[in-house]
Formats: sequence, C-alpha cells, structure tokens
Amino acid sequence: MNFIGADLHKKSITFCVLSVERGGRPQLVTTRRLPCDATGTIEDFLVAHGPAELVVEATIGFDWFASLAEGVCRRVVLAHAGKMRIIAESTRKSDKVDARVLAEFLARDMIPEAWRPTPRIRQHRSLIRYRQRLVRRQTSVKNTIRGILTRYNADRSDLFTRRGWAAALSTDLHAAEKWLLEQHKRDLERIRDQLKAVDAKLAEFASQAAVAEREARAVLATMPGVGPVTIDVILAELGDWRRFKNCNAVVAFAGLAPGVRSSDETRHSLRMTKAGSPLLRFAMVQLAHRLKRSTARWQRSFSQLENRIGSKKATCAIARRLLITLYAMLRDGRAYQMAAAA
Repeated sequence: MNFIGADLHKKSITFCVLSVERGGRPQLVTTRRLPCDATGTIEDFLVAHGPAELVVEATIGFDWFASLAEGVCRRVVLAHAGKMRIIAESTRKSDKVDARVLAEFLARDMIPEAWRPTPRIRQHRSLIRYRQRLVRRQTSVKNTIRGILTRYNADRSDLFTRRGWAAALSTDLHAAEKWLLEQHKRDLERIRDQLKAVDAKLAEFASQAAVAEREARAVLATMPGVGPVTIDVILAELGDWRRFKNCNAVVAFAGLAPGVRSSDETRHSLRMTKAGSPLLRFAMVQLAHRLKRSTARWQRSFSQLENRIGSKKATCAIARRLLITLYAMLRDGRAYQMAAAA
C-alpha cells in the first residue's frame, strides 16, 4: 500500500511516496516535483503509484488538485494546516520534508483532517465575501469624501442624499478637491451598482437552495435583527453546521472564544482568539450591537455584563451568546423564542 504526501504550492507540487507493508515501517519509494499546470503528468504519476492514499494540506487552491486526485486515488485526505504544526515548527523545513511528514502521518492514520466545503458552499462564500469587500470599499470612499469636506467644515449628516451632495458641491472648494469629490462620487455610484448586482445574485442563489437550506433560512429569520445578509453570512461561513460537535466548537470556529493560560492552580483569561472566520465574527458583533439597543432581553444581558467587564467585552460576550443561540436554532430546527414566550 502506498501513501502519498503532496506539498502543494501555487506553481508546483512536491510528492513523497511511501510504501508500507503490513506491520512494517514506511519505506521511501520516490519523491518528485511537478508543475501545477502539467495536470496530465500529475495524473500519470498518481496512477503509476496506485493504489494509494493521498494527503494534501487544505490551503488556498487545493480544490482543483483534490478533485483530480479523487479520480485516481483510493482516498484523498485534507490535512488541517493549522494543526499540522510539526511542519511549521520543524528545524529542517523544505518541500520534500513537508511532503514526507504528510505521507508518514497518513501512513500512521494521524492526520488531523479538515472539512471540505461543497461546491455550493464555496460559491456562497465567494458571493458573500465579495459583497463584504464592496461594503468595505464603499465605507472607505465615504470616509474619504467626509475627510475632504471636514477640512472645509462642510461635512453634514445628510451628505449622501441628493440635497446633501448639492450643498457639499456648493462649498467654496479648491478646484482639485472638487474634482476629487466628483471622482469619488462616481466610485460610490459604481460600488452601489455592484452591491445591487451581488444582492440580486444572492437572492437568486437562495431561491435555488435545497429544502434543508430553505428551512434553515426560515429558522434564522425568526430572530430579531437577523436579515438576509446576516443569514447568508451565517450559512456560508458555517457551511454544514452539523459538522460541529457542540456550541464550543462553533464559537471557536468564529474566533469568539476567549483564550486561556493556566498552570497548576493559576488561570488567566486572555482576549478573544480571533482564530476563525473573521466575517462570521464581524456579523455576530454587528448583530450584538443591534440587539443590545433594540430588544429588552439582550439589552438586559448586556447591561449586566457591562457592569462587570466593560462595554467592549460585554458586546463580544453577547456576540458569543448570539452565535450559540443561532447554532442551537439550526441544530434543533426551532424558531427563536422571545423572552415572554420562553
């Protein structure tokens, strides 16, 4: 039986093939480096050393290779890059060493596996992350415009309405900065058109969802403050929520879990790990801001926490509780219950 470790990069792949007889130690068969664009040669190499199991780290760009390998290998395993710390911390680090370590771990069935999203989830993530980039660009352009007008004491709350914009342009501005405002306005209009287009695409995407996803959307929509965008972020970033063992795993995935440093009887709580999905974490924090102002239940929870740990930590704690609540709703298929009905 052969075990193949693949160290994948943008332009090349380094393979290490180990052979393991029953009860024996792994024996090196060969190592080889191939260009990524030589897909035919890669496939021939894998076929020549089959039947085999293959492991590759779940880094950016792995999917095309994993799809190719699945056609010729008995099993393809995705290694969790963050948990394969032995490679990153090795004193002898090279592509050949990395590929061999992967192959040896696979032969011993010690690979920490990563979850592989489905094609639909990958598309969903691409759309929602593109939308988030547009929102950030829009905010950046708006801040730039306000910065220019602030220098003339001409910033106003209704700036991005027709009336506010006309008043801004009537200000006695330098010619160059007036030209810049016009350019930024065009950028803003273009971004707004792109946002409308991606929102329409997301609505079309949601209309093509399977029954389970449509039910999940309906369940999430019962929580106050949760609209279509927040639902898209939750479903796209979590992917298959059934893969999480419990609430703690979901919180860790979002990076909302507080770090802990302990030794013997000493224990110190650290800041949030921020080790997971930044978009999901951002969406939960924004939802916490909305609900702590608009609902009595979450406002009361926030006030109690704020008195003990301060406003920022309390907001993060509310975000963490909200994510746990949303996960439980998805897991159980139950609508949100208001405090009076609970």
